Amino acid sequence: MKGNISGVRRHSLAEAAGIVAGEKLCSVDGVQIQDIIELSFYTSDYEVELEIENAAGQRRKVRIEKHPDEDLGLEFEAAVFDKVRTCYNKCIFCFVDQMIPGMRPGLYVRDDDYRLSFLYGNFITLTNMKDDDFDRIIRNHLTPLYVSVHATDPQVRCTMMKNRFAGELMEKLHRLIDAGVQVHTQIVCCPGYNDGDILAKTFADLRALHPGVLTMAVVPVGLTKHREHLPGMRTFTREEAEALVDQVTAWQAQCRREDGKSFVYLGDEFYLLAGREVPPADWYDGFPQLENGIGLTRKFITEWEDTLKVMTRVKAAKPAIIPVGESAYKVLKPLMEDLAEKYQVEHKFMSIPNLFFGGKVNVTGLLTGSDILTAVPTGARLVLPAVVLNSDNLFLDDMSFKEFKGKYRGTVEVAADAKELLHLLTTPKEG
Repeated sequence: MKGNISGVRRHSLAEAAGIVAGEKLCSVDGVQIQDIIELSFYTSDYEVELEIENAAGQRRKVRIEKHPDEDLGLEFEAAVFDKVRTCYNKCIFCFVDQMIPGMRPGLYVRDDDYRLSFLYGNFITLTNMKDDDFDRIIRNHLTPLYVSVHATDPQVRCTMMKNRFAGELMEKLHRLIDAGVQVHTQIVCCPGYNDGDILAKTFADLRALHPGVLTMAVVPVGLTKHREHLPGMRTFTREEAEALVDQVTAWQAQCRREDGKSFVYLGDEFYLLAGREVPPADWYDGFPQLENGIGLTRKFITEWEDTLKVMTRVKAAKPAIIPVGESAYKVLKPLMEDLAEKYQVEHKFMSIPNLFFGGKVNVTGLLTGSDILTAVPTGARLVLPAVVLNSDNLFLDDMSFKEFKGKYRGTVEVAADAKELLHLLTTPKEG
């Protein structure tokens, strides 16, 4: 169990001690470290002794004097030094099971690791944890965590996750919450399984645990065309989406009357499918589940409008095409039409069908490089939403950004958000 050192920050304690990228951290004060959480704990002293292994396999001791809260300056390939804890459920809606073969290994990892939940907001099921894991969470006060609930009804949860122990959820939530650990929760909503009365029970059960349960997110099941040998399932109809929006809106109003926050939030896709306007920004209470796709549309619209308010003297930049998912296009098209009318620009959002995943997948974040290249005209100026690339600058189909630019006959830029996009599309006048 070693930590692979990927980088050493300049002018840091680790650099001064002669530690370099490519070496391995074997122990701290004789203790093998499992992850960066433990590393932070064991290095919070005035002096630490690291055991470092170089590329040739030779080990040496490195003693470092420091302030207790002073960072060593080490960066690692992964946050966990032992294996990532994986999921042994067989959820009927699992997106990993719907991936096509032959992609990069990371796309097939069913991580269910409480450490990644605490560090990065990854959702865990609590079904793949031992008593020691719960004890460590409580002892080190690893809060908040992010928990995939899906249903609080024991039988429904067991059925959906195909795990006979999945029905123990409420007992495990109580164990964490009673010890002061708070959780954000999510429900992957599947029509005919955990919607309707089952969803109402889930809301009531989780709301009763507030503020131990901080939030409840309801997101729609995502179905690709790759569902061979998987249970039959469908997406929500427009009428079902309308009913769900009404149901959750009533719960939000109730929660806001009680403590001023919505508590329960719907995935943007439900509003788009129902043809309803997404709630105002204040109903998202600071967007606590933005990484889960909750409120992305409203945040983009708000940022777009706020940026335009301070952009008074502008001229059009070179016309650009911004490829987006089919669901987002419905909302974004009117924004660009208003921009064109105000500033006489010729930019446009372009709806890209997701041929790679197929099925009912229509969100921007799941667009692939190959689908974008197939759909957009050659020679244009492209501005890609940053959400289509991961931290390694790869699309979901393993195409690199460099490869994409090499294949496309035109300029390619990337915008991280609405503000950055607008500044790429408009150029302030000089003087």
